[in-house]
Amino acid sequence: LGISPACCSSRYGLAFLSCYGFFVAYALRVNLSVAMVDMLKNRSSANTSSSVCPHHSNPVPKHNHTASVYDWDSETQGWILGSFFYGYILTQIPGGYFARKYGAKWLFGIGILCTVIFTLLTPVAADLGAGYLIAVRVLEGIGEGVSFPAMHAMWASWAPPLERSRLLTVSYTGAQLGTVVALPLSGQICFYLDWTYVFYIFGAVGLLWFFLWACFVSNNPSSHKRITEAEKTYIMGSLKNELSPTTDYIPWTSILKSMPLWAIVVAHFSYNWTFYTLLTLLPTYMNDILGFSIQQNGMLSALPYLGCWLLALLGGQLADLLRERYLIRTVIVRKAFTIVGMVGPAVFLVAAGYTGCNYVLAVACLSISSSLGGISASGFNINHLDIAPSYAGILLGITNSFATIPGMVGPVIARTLTKSNTIPEWQIVFYISAAINIFGAIFFTIFGKGTVQPWAVQSIQIQ
Repeated sequence: LGISPACCSSRYGLAFLSCYGFFVAYALRVNLSVAMVDMLKNRSSANTSSSVCPHHSNPVPKHNHTASVYDWDSETQGWILGSFFYGYILTQIPGGYFARKYGAKWLFGIGILCTVIFTLLTPVAADLGAGYLIAVRVLEGIGEGVSFPAMHAMWASWAPPLERSRLLTVSYTGAQLGTVVALPLSGQICFYLDWTYVFYIFGAVGLLWFFLWACFVSNNPSSHKRITEAEKTYIMGSLKNELSPTTDYIPWTSILKSMPLWAIVVAHFSYNWTFYTLLTLLPTYMNDILGFSIQQNGMLSALPYLGCWLLALLGGQLADLLRERYLIRTVIVRKAFTIVGMVGPAVFLVAAGYTGCNYVLAVACLSISSSLGGISASGFNINHLDIAPSYAGILLGITNSFATIPGMVGPVIARTLTKSNTIPEWQIVFYISAAINIFGAIFFTIFGKGTVQPWAVQSIQIQ
């Protein structure tokens, strides 16, 4: 069975277009955190705001903005920023189910299109009131919730097993890339135009993506219009022993009793605890403790995600190389990458709490911590496809539902612990994240598996 070349292939076309799709999804998710800074009325205390460490930012002349500003207290701000996850968690498992039943292409496409449309409506909603804005963000979350499970289901029929880490990391690192670009760019847009344009510009980019996706992508190799015969045969041949023949029957009991699945759940939950706490609070930490303001230092907030993106991509190449060239068992690769990608970040996160006001060192530690996390993208993160390719979308829906909880509670707990914004308080936050991370890595190492589980193949005999 000859390997079909990667260059210009349909499967890599799908990888790059879905990468662009995730780019849009994440850019639309994080742009509010930045725009928020400009959406709030400047309270008198804000100008003299004291951070623990001396400020390094030279005050920036404000352009004359015409966009409205709002008077929301910090509790309301917290709800506005967190509301996204309440919608996001609702569509995880349905996303995996519908992708399997009706095909992933339109589910993924329309899910992100919904997010785009609600993003374009954000300025109108904000004018109507905080309640409307929260509702719009929940709806964005509902639309975006299907994206990962749908994409996992799509890769189940598109990714040859030995190219899995490579194709999936290209596809999913669009998320990090979206964060890396949206953080600094939103700051610039707010500065030169005004905050409403953050939503209009990213919305337009999203509409362009939907058009390309609708034209160039199909659910599986056999229905693709421009795929070569060689590639179609190669992909379908490589998957014929992996996929279960029937689509209607889903072995829910076996799935929920599967220990390897719970290993992924625990790892995913732990990893996201650190990821989401940092994603929502890094700007706050840089502002309140280190004395940076996000507007001038969007790039600094983006650094950790830039590293994460690079290491996830390189890790994907390395993981498949180890499995293909050196014939190392999949389970060993997944566990090694999970340990490095979870214990590493824990160590550097704790170290960041002890850097005091040495902000170069602090930013370095936070960046290394987040970057090493990227390695786990080839660990537990795609293990669903190893243990049950036929049900990968549903499994990802299950693990991602649990893994969204940290996005809802992590930042809230962290803000509760850091009421006075002192360095010792933030050290506690970092310690909690690190402990949760290490627990997740240990649990996955003990219970994880790397081969297709019996219940995922013989679904016909069970009936």
